[in-house]
Amino acid sequence: MANKLINYIKASAEEMKKVTWPTKKETYNYTLLVIGISLVIAVFLGGLDYIFNLALELIINK
Repeated sequence: MANKLINYIKASAEEMKKVTWPTKKETYNYTLLVIGISLVIAVFLGGLDYIFNLALELIINK
């Protein structure tokens, strides 16, 4: 059992050496992209919520 764990850790370390990490600029750009898309989706869903709320109020008040 301990031998399997040691082999797993060694294999994991070897795989981590093969990883190509993003540069600082790429990380910054991807972060801005995620924040921007999140804001756009939030505004879109907020707009839908507002429209559906108005429609429901019109239905209820009639």
